[in-house]
Amino acid sequence: MNITWKNCFRIAVSIFVLYLCIFYWSPLSLFLIKLISAATPIIIGLFIAYVLNLIMSAYEKLFKGLSEKNILKKASRILCLIAAIVSLLGIIALIVYLVVPELVSCVTLLISETPKHIKTLLSSDWMHSVLPESVLTELNNLEWSNIINNAADFIGKGLGDAATAVIKTMTSVVSGTITTFIGIFFSVYILLQKEKLSNQIDRLADSYLPSKLNSKLSHILSVLNGCFRRYIVGQCTEAVILGVLCTLGMLIFRFPHAVMIGVLIGFTALIPIVGAYVGGAIGAIIILTQSPIKALLFIVFLVVLQLFEGNFIYPKVVGDSIGLPALWVLTAITLGGALFGVLGMLIGVPLVATIYSLWREDLHRREKAKQPPVSE
Repeated sequence: MNITWKNCFRIAVSIFVLYLCIFYWSPLSLFLIKLISAATPIIIGLFIAYVLNLIMSAYEKLFKGLSEKNILKKASRILCLIAAIVSLLGIIALIVYLVVPELVSCVTLLISETPKHIKTLLSSDWMHSVLPESVLTELNNLEWSNIINNAADFIGKGLGDAATAVIKTMTSVVSGTITTFIGIFFSVYILLQKEKLSNQIDRLADSYLPSKLNSKLSHILSVLNGCFRRYIVGQCTEAVILGVLCTLGMLIFRFPHAVMIGVLIGFTALIPIVGAYVGGAIGAIIILTQSPIKALLFIVFLVVLQLFEGNFIYPKVVGDSIGLPALWVLTAITLGGALFGVLGMLIGVPLVATIYSLWREDLHRREKAKQPPVSE
């Protein structure tokens, strides 16, 4: 680097900024937190717009293929956006309609049937071989119905006592709801004006960024967008496959509530690796209301299915969709979950895929540069 006044000034400014960041980190971090909090509606809007755009793009291709001179061409953007919102809300409503009522009724049935199952268990030969007769006598003399009802009342009272805390958080809930609605309106504006906004961003980048930096940044964002887009599609595909396999397996083995539990597991499978186990735990509780043996067999079935899916289907579907080897998919999920929980699991794979893709491009470029020129 040439020693010029311009370069010296840049170094001095960089050192001064670093000094301010180190010695004034506390107020700076507080300012950044407030800035992020103020920008929350924009962040939510960008996320909603990104997800809706995946569905909206499919509808736009359909409208474009119908007719170039169709009378709906001018209104196709609004119609496609409405169709995308209705589709997403319809999927969520269908899942809630299939799962929530059945889950509530099964939990109610489980509470009412538990005392009978406890009595049956205490009278079994296995319990007589494990526990002394005096203990079994005391357990049989207990009023299990009252115990279950008291436990339910205790939980209800606990929820009632929490009402004060709920009231105190109502302001936060209302604020969060308003923030979400603002984010939705922001996402709608983005999707209606996405080509115009994209053109404006490109013009600003071309005008104020060095061409080399602009080119690299555009390439990184392009790779990142492609990885996230393919990952979301792959993850949804994998969730559908797992839900269908679970439903078919439950129908074959004659487990109760096959369709509802299959839908639940497919929905929770959107959370990589561990999501299906969460849905499986709820499904086991639902089956337990009808048959404890079938609930146990269902858990065994789901573990086997999840092992097969996690080691063969998931790395193949999601890994191939983003060009990431199976080993790196599992590594990204493990590290992302350990560092940032569920959010880390969701964004870990596409981030690692972006880094892997950029690293592979750079490696190929360096290897190509080191190759000796071919002599003629």
